[in-house]
Amino acid sequence: MAERFRVLVVGRSGTPWADAAVADYSRRITRMGGVAEVVVKAESFRGDVDAVRAAEGARLLAQVGPRERLVVLDERGEDLDTPAFTALVEAGRRDAALVFALGGPYGHASVVRDRAWRVVRLSSLVLNHEVARVVLYEQLYRSLSALAGSPYHH
Repeated sequence: MAERFRVLVVGRSGTPWADAAVADYSRRITRMGGVAEVVVKAESFRGDVDAVRAAEGARLLAQVGPRERLVVLDERGEDLDTPAFTALVEAGRRDAALVFALGGPYGHASVVRDRAWRVVRLSSLVLNHEVARVVLYEQLYRSLSALAGSPYHH
């Protein structure tokens, strides 16, 4: 079965606890459409933050098909509570595959935010990349559970 959801992340994880949490939620999500994680290469920093964002942004956008709905996770995005995030998941998956994008340490290039169907922040706090990754998977599982009528979301 092809996955209904994809998560694009910049750079490989080096955090075993986050990898374990993501693997657990990914396993749970399998019966609700599945999720695939795609790692895009992080750009080496050579003194130019904008160049890093541009290179990583191009790599992220190359992974998004024209009919896919891109949800960019960015600290400048709209604040959603869990019911609103669940509504976003439901609306997004009705017509297309949803693709979530987590940027690198310097965030997303404006071209990535401009391409997005929605730009969302996971917290009013700035989250470490690995923490944001785990929060995304947990909220995706929570939303899918609510849509399936599972008691997890309570």
